[in-house]
Amino acid sequence: MYNFGAHFAEVSVNPVSMEARVSRYVGAFATGRILNPKTAGSQILGGIVMGIGMALQEETITDPNLGRIATASFADYHVPAHIHIAGIDTFFIEEYDPFVNALGTKSVGEISTVGSSAAIANAVYHATGQRIRDLPIRLEKLLETP
Repeated sequence: MYNFGAHFAEVSVNPVSMEARVSRYVGAFATGRILNPKTAGSQILGGIVMGIGMALQEETITDPNLGRIATASFADYHVPAHIHIAGIDTFFIEEYDPFVNALGTKSVGEISTVGSSAAIANAVYHATGQRIRDLPIRLEKLLETP
């Protein structure tokens, strides 16, 4: 009745600037019967891009004096652009689950977003030795000594 996925991220960290970038990403997903492979693949790809943004860029900053959101526009709130997204390979594992519903379909959207930011944080840990538990993973967090 549940969908399953595995996320694998490779991160390159510039040793001088300590900027982390996803250099390669692979995701494998068992999400039941896929009715439309093109739209399901696009939804998985979009979820991974959202996870990359969550892990490395997106941050809501609140002004402590006014209580207002300081990053309320796209001029201040940074989301991934094409230059931030490297090669992403995804594939589906064929699965038929007759118990979930008559068609054997399961959800596709959430599984790609949730695991991708965790995979990127683990890749940053393996590249730098710094375990960052607060997203987004920024330069100042990587420069702190453990």
